[in-house]
Amino acid sequence: MSARCALFFIFTGRVLAAVNAQNNFVTVECSKENFGWYGQQSLLQCSVKLSNDVQDVTIRTVTWKKMEGTKENERPFLVFHEGKLEVQEPGYRFADPSFSEKNMNISLLITNTEVAHNGSYKCSVITDSGDDTGTTCLKVRADYSEPTIHSIPKKIIEGRDSKLICQSGGGFPKGRLRWFDVHNADWTASAVMVANQAKSGLFQLESTLPLKSGSTFSDYSCAVFNASGVQAFRTQISLGSHGTASDQDSRSDPELSKIIAPLVIIGSLIVGLLLLFLFCRRRSQQARRQSATPLMDGHCEVPVAEADDNPGDEREPFKKNEINMA
Repeated sequence: MSARCALFFIFTGRVLAAVNAQNNFVTVECSKENFGWYGQQSLLQCSVKLSNDVQDVTIRTVTWKKMEGTKENERPFLVFHEGKLEVQEPGYRFADPSFSEKNMNISLLITNTEVAHNGSYKCSVITDSGDDTGTTCLKVRADYSEPTIHSIPKKIIEGRDSKLICQSGGGFPKGRLRWFDVHNADWTASAVMVANQAKSGLFQLESTLPLKSGSTFSDYSCAVFNASGVQAFRTQISLGSHGTASDQDSRSDPELSKIIAPLVIIGSLIVGLLLLFLFCRRRSQQARRQSATPLMDGHCEVPVAEADDNPGDEREPFKKNEINMA
């Protein structure tokens, strides 16, 4: 007897469900997926569809909620009820600014998309001819910046181990950095990548590629790929431009230049003072030997001695000796 009652109730429930399905005059249809870009507007498309049995429908209530995982957020962020907006949190509004109870376009517009907007949404509608609920999803995207590469140490020293570091940020969802050599061979497996998520939800990627002495190539490139596996940017670095142990160009190191420049100036002053001292000392010695020499026009001149009255005793005249004054 109890088994017959159970079968009766099951049969009755199925019949009632079928009747309700046939009398479903209102349905909510939403796009399965919507894509939005970080910092821009995002549109979640939903609309109310009517059956052929009804012509004029009045919307009484529209409620938008965000679903957290498998559970929906209990607090709605946008509610239209009996002809007016009762709840409207900042950053959310209906896509149609003139939304009314006769408007079947119930799409949601997010005015400034953030990573926190990524996820599933639920829209519930109550009309004078029935009610229904639709769900949709927003996938937020943000482009990664062009990678930058630097080496440690800054000067690649031939015969010593070093490493290359590649960085790219500002993207969402989590992407990937990959390394390639001059022959386009993939070296990503030898690298270590770290992905840090900022408060904004955007990711900062950093990958370190160790370079072993004697097994490096002349050029390497680092490419950033988005979450879909599509390459966004690629940056190349030439190790030849970094020099070797014999190439110590201090101009590429501002800190080293700050130290060397004063030393060069001080050294030049010391050399100049030594040269001046030696010159003055030499001039003083020559002045003592030629104490009779007058000073004229910046030169020390020695006059020619007059000949003796004795013609047989001719002496060679003094030669003019000029000392250029500093």
